[in-house]
Amino acid sequence: MNKKLIIVGLIIAAIAAFFIFDLGRFFSLDYIKSQQDAFSAYYAANTVSTLLIFFVVYVVMAALSLPGAAIMTILAGTLFGLVTGVIIVSFASTLGATLAFLVSRYLLRETLEQRYADKLGAINDGIQKEGPLYLFAMRLVPLFPFFLVNLLMGLTRIKTLVFALVSQVGMLAGTAVYVYAGTQLGQLDSLAGILSPGLIFAFVLLGIFPMVAKKIMDHIRSNKIMKRFNRPESFDNNLIVIGAGSGGLVSAYIAAAVKAKVTLIEKHKMGGDCLNTGCVPSKALIRTAKALSDAKHSEKYGIKRMEAEFDFKAVMARVQQVITKIEPHDSVERYTRLGVNVVEGAAKIIDPYRVEVNGETLTTRNIIIATGARPLVPAIPGLDNIDYLTSDTVWALEEQPERLIVLGGGPIGCELAQAFARLGTQVTQIERSAEILIREDDEVAAEVRRQFDADGVRVLTSHNAREFITEDGTHYLICEHNGSEVKIAFDKVLLALGRTANVTGFGLEELGVELSERGTIQADEFLATNYPNIHVVGDVTGPYQFTHTAAHQAWFASVNALFGSFKRFKVDYRVIPWVTFTDPEVARVGLSEKDAQAKGIAYEVTTYGIDDLDRAIADSADTGMVKVLTPPGKDKILGATIVGKNAGDLLPEFVLAMKYNLGMNKILGTIHVYPTMSEANKYAAGEWKRANAPQKVLEWVEKYHAWRRK
Repeated sequence: MNKKLIIVGLIIAAIAAFFIFDLGRFFSLDYIKSQQDAFSAYYAANTVSTLLIFFVVYVVMAALSLPGAAIMTILAGTLFGLVTGVIIVSFASTLGATLAFLVSRYLLRETLEQRYADKLGAINDGIQKEGPLYLFAMRLVPLFPFFLVNLLMGLTRIKTLVFALVSQVGMLAGTAVYVYAGTQLGQLDSLAGILSPGLIFAFVLLGIFPMVAKKIMDHIRSNKIMKRFNRPESFDNNLIVIGAGSGGLVSAYIAAAVKAKVTLIEKHKMGGDCLNTGCVPSKALIRTAKALSDAKHSEKYGIKRMEAEFDFKAVMARVQQVITKIEPHDSVERYTRLGVNVVEGAAKIIDPYRVEVNGETLTTRNIIIATGARPLVPAIPGLDNIDYLTSDTVWALEEQPERLIVLGGGPIGCELAQAFARLGTQVTQIERSAEILIREDDEVAAEVRRQFDADGVRVLTSHNAREFITEDGTHYLICEHNGSEVKIAFDKVLLALGRTANVTGFGLEELGVELSERGTIQADEFLATNYPNIHVVGDVTGPYQFTHTAAHQAWFASVNALFGSFKRFKVDYRVIPWVTFTDPEVARVGLSEKDAQAKGIAYEVTTYGIDDLDRAIADSADTGMVKVLTPPGKDKILGATIVGKNAGDLLPEFVLAMKYNLGMNKILGTIHVYPTMSEANKYAAGEWKRANAPQKVLEWVEKYHAWRRK
């Protein structure tokens, strides 16, 4: 017979016997107290045999992962006292854990490695990176039951002797706490004894042990990483922030507000991408394009003809004027007044305690990296021979391109494609996927695409850019579409294919700061890197590359950096909204249908068409929808998407509702001003209510009204 089957049979039989014969009753606190005198008498008369029996029973229970180990640990303190109890439990628990470890390895590892190699990868990675420290952390900080640790570690490649030695040391502190509690319970003779100082202290130890152990573990990890660096005797700064975009500015602002000494370093322009090349200039251009579109379609408003003339240079000059007007909000002068030491120059991280800038070395207890991202430039043959544009450089244009290719169908590509088309440029938008705005549901993308068609944007989906060529002075992009070659002439090409994190050139490589598979800086749930005093915010880490998300992260990073020795906060990504500022706008928070289906989440869809909204009709903006996902039969909001005029301004009601667990009933019961676009949210809630009305109750109500009419 197969040896593994025999072992499995014996284990099952032993566990079954434990429950069939109700052996667990002997491992309860009540039973221990009732038999305390008998135990003590037997131990006094048979010291060695009692210790041996206790040791064997404890080993068996630990090896079989039976319940009652905690009670036996307390019993050891009651019977044997603190020192003897700790010694016998420490060795018995280690031996039992090692046996469970070996059984798991022998019976399960080979099979599970073949079936669940990816699932075991994370644990094996931890073992490979930190070895015994990884196991020590799980032993010292009881986040998982000890028996589960035994079984899981048996599936890894850790050596048996290392497992046993680390378990012996790691479980020692917890064992001592439980044994000490047992020594105090042994002295409990009456209910009044519950209030004895010793027993209260024992329970306090049990309560605070996980927190204390976690602090100890964090300290050990930190020392392991930081011990190779020369720690300054004193520091110039509590915090140095590298990068003065949204994340960096808010981080520095918070640090100064709590009276920390903070230095903010920026090598280019204050305000980062959002102010200088992103959110602000694009919205300024979009507004001008919208005005031209309104003039072109003035008949919608009862105006027979409205002519609009513009100068492209003047339009781009206005963009710069808008930036200049907003600049003081993010200026050196303002942040200096707030108490931030602003340094303009290129930062270089020397080590976790030192940053060099302009030839001067500054010391700091903490660092926040907020270096942002830059436009992705793909390796397409011939691109280097083209004077291409990106979202960073397009704002320097002085002459309007006659023919523009926009490469990319994401939010940036869509916003700029529509804006330039409305300015009169012949725009061709290339997207390799089957639809633009692939993160949104299909009908949402289709709504935007209908408007693009009306604005003259030529959208080519399922087109892969292959090569840029120049023939007779004309530039062409060669695309592949369904196996055929498509040749598109252009004057300028705008790359809008996403953004790449800025992770090189300022010391991360030399220091060994870990990067993710996406090429961003790897951060934990507290926004700390693999160096405990270096935190990261914004596009350089993700996962969301939004200005408002960077500002959101900044609170967590700065507070954790400055006060993490007392309390750390996990960054909250539950409710992240975003808007694509096309016309119509697309605003979303939470799940889309695509997301829910991918995650296997059950949902119901409620849709309200904005074409029915009075204010939208009055504004000749009666297109779009409000689409809300809720669990079946419940009013909890899983996600909301709004397509239409000012969708971004309508979304915060759903953001607030999701943040504070307010459902569709609350939105329906809230007064909305008439006539406003915001009523669309209330009407969507009304649609949900009608679809989820209690039909049985309504049937009885109908009968009641019929009776009342008699």
